[in-house]
Amino acid sequence: MRRALAALGIGVGLLGTAVVSAPAGAASVVTAPLASDVPTAQQVAAFWLADAGANLQNATPYAVQTVVHGERATTAVVADGRPGLVAPSQNALQKKTKTPTTSGKVFFVGADGQPHWCTGTAVQAAYRNVVATAGHCLYDIERSGGTLGKWVFVPGYSGGKNPGVLYVGKQAVVHYDFGVYGDYDRDVAFVNVYNGVVSSSSGVLTDSGRLGDNVGGQGLAYNQPTASSVDVFGYPAGLNPDGTRPFAGKTLERSTGSTFAMRLLDLPADQPVGVDSPFTGEGSLGSSWLYRYSDDARVGYLNGVTISVSDTDGDNRYDTSVSPYFDGEVHGVYSVAANLWTGSIA
Repeated sequence: MRRALAALGIGVGLLGTAVVSAPAGAASVVTAPLASDVPTAQQVAAFWLADAGANLQNATPYAVQTVVHGERATTAVVADGRPGLVAPSQNALQKKTKTPTTSGKVFFVGADGQPHWCTGTAVQAAYRNVVATAGHCLYDIERSGGTLGKWVFVPGYSGGKNPGVLYVGKQAVVHYDFGVYGDYDRDVAFVNVYNGVVSSSSGVLTDSGRLGDNVGGQGLAYNQPTASSVDVFGYPAGLNPDGTRPFAGKTLERSTGSTFAMRLLDLPADQPVGVDSPFTGEGSLGSSWLYRYSDDARVGYLNGVTISVSDTDGDNRYDTSVSPYFDGEVHGVYSVAANLWTGSIA
């Protein structure tokens, strides 16, 4: 896809001022700063935690590129290597909950200057500090000028309550083809976050430790065959085309279905995959697709992230969530993020 876009001269240039690197043995990646120093990160945390989390409560579900016209494909997805798995990590809290403690909302300021959210999930990493979400819940595809502002992750966020712990994003890692050319086969982002913080009544930030130590981390699955069953976890909130609103976006929802190859009619992607799911698009962008999810351990292997939803049978209700196919290139991008250190801002 990258070569095709370049030949046509339609690269979208989402990169902005990001740093491009191509480490040996890994997929080409784009690494972009979010809150790259401690004072900036403290300001971001204060923005979201001030006034008992008013900006969090007033945030609305992100409504950019939520719906795509698509259909099931007759051709198979082609893996670029052998199937692989990266093991998840657990903590004691996971077994005490009914849903994964790794899931939560990512909050940011959009091109309209207003606070919005998508879904994100904590993923296993060397420094226990990585969040996965859709690439366009990180890069501003409306302005093509870099990353979305004031990016944070709040695991387990529900019901508009003031969060217990908030994690500020330090840097973003995506595939070169998405960051530079807007290739939606690569619309997935891995974000390194600082240690979590909580705020006192006086506004002083207190360190709450690393994300993975607090909530655990999902594993990663790549080059897996389609027709596998996955569990989708997210915060859908939008309307169906017929006007019904089955989800409110306040609590973590789950759906289970089989994956399949897709053909998209209005989004540049060669190998998208779909899963049977009733989730609406707004709010569910970035939802985790967990392969071999265990109800007992509350962990599995991240094998997709929702980048759009589709009504494939024409009944005016969304029936399919869409993700890039997780191949060896995605694993290469993850591997870069999984080895980047962050630290504390308190």
